[in-house]
Amino acid sequence: MLLIADSGSTKIDWRAIGNEGSIREITTPGINPYYQSEEQIVEELRRNLAPNISGTVNEIHFYGAGVTPEKTGTLCDCFKMVFPGVEVSAYTDLLAAARALCGHKPGIAAILGTGGNSCFYDGKVIADNVPACGFILGDEGSGAVIGKKFLSDYLKRQIPQDLRKKFDDQFGLNYGAIVEKVYRQPYPNRFLASFSPFIYENKSNPYVKQLLRQSFAEFITRNIMQYDYKLYPLNIVGSVAYYYADEIKEVASEHGITIGKILKSPIDGLVEYHITK
Repeated sequence: MLLIADSGSTKIDWRAIGNEGSIREITTPGINPYYQSEEQIVEELRRNLAPNISGTVNEIHFYGAGVTPEKTGTLCDCFKMVFPGVEVSAYTDLLAAARALCGHKPGIAAILGTGGNSCFYDGKVIADNVPACGFILGDEGSGAVIGKKFLSDYLKRQIPQDLRKKFDDQFGLNYGAIVEKVYRQPYPNRFLASFSPFIYENKSNPYVKQLLRQSFAEFITRNIMQYDYKLYPLNIVGSVAYYYADEIKEVASEHGITIGKILKSPIDGLVEYHITK
């Protein structure tokens, strides 16, 4: 049996591919080796993944956040403790995006979800990467950064009164509560990105339209235009890319960039990549 995983810090989408070609979907809580110890990861796998597996696991391909070179060995060891004798490979979420979007062909691949990232993929490896820099210094066009811009404008009284009233009625947040969440609580990026549904629901508002245009223009000019965008199309995976596909395509066209694939999740593309490989 082959297992393929697309992991975030919240959840993992698994595909279990049987020797006869059957494909089964499994969802478990997320694993991030940057934040979790070896003992915690092994416990998560034994509690949530192993009971869902019948048969021998021969091979695992794990893609996820926090899979840095220094953490790869630890992560692989954890899987081998739960599935003795298994062959394990661990990769970054950016390589997951590249393989899901481009397969075995070269292209520009990007992630636009809670965070953002991009690369030029040569069909085998990530050949170039403009650093994402996180939501404070970068991550342009991501849910966290769009949320950050919106909240900043809200606090500075830069948004229209009708939109401000809608926001107040729905969330009831004051300055102190926002500062607490952003500066003192864990995962401020998730808090900022949590306003994406509200922004999406009001995307016809002229202020929101301009906010989105500016955000996606920054994503393109500060990241994508550093690659050979005249030769290769831009392919994107992630919830922000999926829901704002029309807005992204419009801004990209204005900058002379062709959009290829836009996927909500990379998992099915990863299955295709490994099966065809």
